[in-house]
Amino acid sequence: MSGAREDAADAVRPGEELDEAALAAFLRGRLGLEGPLAVQQFPRGFSNLTYLVTVGETALVLRRPPAGVTKGVAHDMAREFRILRALHRAGVAVPEPLADGDEAAGLGAPFYVMRRVRGVILRQPSPVLATVLSPTIMDGLGESFVRTLSAIHAVPREAEGIAELGKPDGYVRRQLEGWTARWQRARTDDVPDMDVLAAWLAARAPAESGATLVHNDYKYDNCILDPADLTRIVAVLDWEMATVGDPLLDLGTTLGYWLEAGDPPALMALGLGITALPGNPTRAQLWARYGELRGMPMPPMGWYHAFGLFKIAVIAQQIYARWKAGHAKDARFAQLLGAVRLLAAQGEAASRG
Repeated sequence: MSGAREDAADAVRPGEELDEAALAAFLRGRLGLEGPLAVQQFPRGFSNLTYLVTVGETALVLRRPPAGVTKGVAHDMAREFRILRALHRAGVAVPEPLADGDEAAGLGAPFYVMRRVRGVILRQPSPVLATVLSPTIMDGLGESFVRTLSAIHAVPREAEGIAELGKPDGYVRRQLEGWTARWQRARTDDVPDMDVLAAWLAARAPAESGATLVHNDYKYDNCILDPADLTRIVAVLDWEMATVGDPLLDLGTTLGYWLEAGDPPALMALGLGITALPGNPTRAQLWARYGELRGMPMPPMGWYHAFGLFKIAVIAQQIYARWKAGHAKDARFAQLLGAVRLLAAQGEAASRG
């Protein structure tokens, strides 16, 4: 559909190249793939590095952590591979995982490869895109979006590869303590709103609402859409932080990304404003519709929205800290401290709403 394009790969950024001879040997040995090898890099994404790898006519996607990162669930490629394999077997719309490898394979870090799913990923709004994404399309996509999240949360916890994920008891408290600790470790500058928000969240932590599989970073730009029908989600990406925990915290993270008309222009400038286009549900409508689909009473959403903003701000700060330490090469990361300040201010405002 004109104006909504497939995510495109580009030249690999300097310093993030792969050893192509080692990669070719791995793909030949593990998948039996032979032929001309080409490697490009997807320019989007902040947490892990993602590459388009073609071997002859076969298109694959390779994921690996950035340089300087040696631990952490979000960068555990073997864990992400196992989650994808379990979800694919359970019939969830995810790319098919094909093989994983460790440092011994010669790429300098653990990694995995999956089959490429072609489609459209919605990112920053633009005048052209706004003409394509009519209110009718956005209304239909919003419904598909919340239905897909509801379906993810309905995956049986005893499914192979899911049962061993996470410790749901005490999940809310551990999330608060964990994200607050990450903020303290990654902080490079004073952001008073972050400290105020962390204290407010801890003082008003809600009771557990249940335990399901949670994606932990569910948003439009982690969904691949059918180019012939932009209301249809064909794959959900980026399962690096998936676990078993409280589904309302998962939805709260989504609310943190979900901008709507009337939000501060500075937040819109971060490039998250696809959800503010006419036809999208509001945050309150998304919250209520999820409750209808899950058949559960919904508490007030303010705490969960504030938590989502706090968590996203911490993620941005972690990436900024890596850039400042010289471990990340992407020039976009230099601007993330400003994003942290904006998200913290919005979270502090949500806590007063």
